[in-house]
This record gives sequence, structure tokens and C-alpha cells, in this order.
Amino acid sequence: MIVLEDIEVKERRLRGLLRSLERVVVAFSGGVDSALVLKIATEELGENAFGVTGRSESLASSELAGASEFAREIGARHDVLDTDEVRDPNYAANPANRCYFCKKELYGKLRALADERGAAYIVDGFNLDDEGDWRPGRKAAREYGVRSPLAEAGFRKADVRSLARRLGLEVWDKPALACLSSRFPYGTPITLELLEQVEAAEAAVHAAGIRVCRVRHHGEVARIEVPAEDVARLAEPGLRERIAAGVKAAGYRYVALDLGGYVPGNLNAALDG
Repeated sequence: MIVLEDIEVKERRLRGLLRSLERVVVAFSGGVDSALVLKIATEELGENAFGVTGRSESLASSELAGASEFAREIGARHDVLDTDEVRDPNYAANPANRCYFCKKELYGKLRALADERGAAYIVDGFNLDDEGDWRPGRKAAREYGVRSPLAEAGFRKADVRSLARRLGLEVWDKPALACLSSRFPYGTPITLELLEQVEAAEAAVHAAGIRVCRVRHHGEVARIEVPAEDVARLAEPGLRERIAAGVKAAGYRYVALDLGGYVPGNLNAALDG
């Protein structure tokens, strides 16, 4: 028999867990999961909680700005660290375990900062629902002793959004947003220029009023994924031309709309073959 715990029980467990860690560095990406961890850690630990966001070309500039603004709004300590994973040949080759090299770079720098500030622990926003996804970055998390208080407290994604909403966090319904490198099929080399191209193409789709989208890079072809309910909307005259023009201006010759809709981790399907 599965016992469903009340969100308040999980919240108390989360708060108690973070208090027990005493002084932490929060790996804060700007997403709702790590935002909730930073919020609770700040409330429970005050000046002993440090939110840190890694800045690199694989992070959309709008995401970095949003992370900084959120930290200011909740009164959290927040630092931005430059990371250089894109310049690592292992990462740039875009293997199936690309995320491992990214997280190794990030956690290595977070560990150095944590040691400098006397924080025994790095914590992240990993929750129980994340266990079912392909996440090679978890290996790096284990290597650096990263704790995942949401998972440890029994939180699933729905719990995270529910508590974030109850706490008045504006990001409670923010769509998931993986790094820009996730737009490239494994084996496609990642360069700074291509990351900028994808970021500009997605900005053009967002500017047309589409909140959730992925522009998958296939050479000269940009394959746009949006939620199923938005597929027909993108094909409407006027909007279609506007998006096509914006994506082509980013550097693509052809613009395609994926009729299957947005599927998180879509490119991971190639791993099953």
C-alpha cells in the first residue's frame, strides 16, 4: 500500500534537513526546483546559505538574469561563477554523457567556493521524478558529495510546484529549461557560435508569444518543438511567417515544425537505438 504524505509533512522534513546541514552552497540554476531549495535554505539558514549560478555560453542569458532577479527578490545571497565546460573537448564533442563533464566543471568550482566559505555541503534541486530520466550528471554529483534535499525529503515535481506556489514564488509554474547544448543531437560538435544560433532562434519563437519551445539543431534545419496545444497555433498565417523569419535570421536555412509536439529529452530517444 502506497502512503501519500501531506505536502506539509514533506516541507517540515525539508526544512529540518537543511537546518541540519548548517551551512550550504545551493547549486541554483534558476529553475523552480533549485529556486525552492534556495528559498527554504535562506529562510532556515540565513547568511549561511549561498546560492550560486554557473554562467557559461550554454545558459541562455535570459535565464541568468532571471536567476539573479529571483535571488534578489527573496533576499538570498547569490553569486555567479564562470564555468568553462564548452571549452572542454570532452564536452564539446557532445557524447551521450556530455552532462557529466558539465556538472564536473560546475561542482568542482562549487566545491572550491564551499571550502572557501566553510560550507560542508553543496545541495541541488534534484527531486524523485528526476530519477527516471537520463542524467549522467548525477555521477559528478556523487563524486563531489552533492546532497539533494528535495529527493531526500520525498519531493516529486508536483510537490515542488505546489509548495513553491503556496510560498508565493513566481517561478512555481516556470517551464523546465535544459541547457542550450541539449538542442544538439549527440555527436554533433558544440561550438560557441552554434549555441548563440540556437539561443537566438528560440528567442524569436518566444518573442512571438510562445512560452515553451525547443529549437533542435539539425545542420541547416531548425526543428521547432512546442507543446501539442500550440502546434496548430504556430501554423497560423502571420505567426508562421514571423517565426520563420526570426529563426532564419538566427542562421538557419530551413524551419520545420515538429508535429509530434514538445517532448522533454527528445534527443535521448537516439540512445535507445
